[in-house]
Amino acid sequence: MMSSPDLDELLSAARDARERAYAPYSNFRVGAALDAGDGNVIVGSNVENASYGLSMCAERSAIFAAVSAGFRDFTAIAIAGPEGVLTSPCGACRQVLAEFNPNMVVVFTASDEAIETTAAELLPHSFGPFV
Repeated sequence: MMSSPDLDELLSAARDARERAYAPYSNFRVGAALDAGDGNVIVGSNVENASYGLSMCAERSAIFAAVSAGFRDFTAIAIAGPEGVLTSPCGACRQVLAEFNPNMVVVFTASDEAIETTAAELLPHSFGPFV
């Protein structure tokens, strides 16, 4: 059994994923790295679309890729936006994270540090979880 990555490793993977973002409209590139529970790290990046409502955040990209690959037991996610910019999950991403594990550790970049919290602290009265 593989050991889970630490938060620094997840944040590094999120920064790498950020480089693969498709953000031609906002130029606001975000990457996410999800601890899938058994040492696997699933990454995602934001993908924009000219019809903004069709865009996808990095956090949900990572969660959806992980679910599609058969993972469900997420323990932590790291989110990396542009250097020096606070990049906490949006409301939709907070709900998706809480759906899978309200106690999931969430670490995200800020002006000069990383902030560590949980999905439940970010969204205290979420729907569900239903799984």
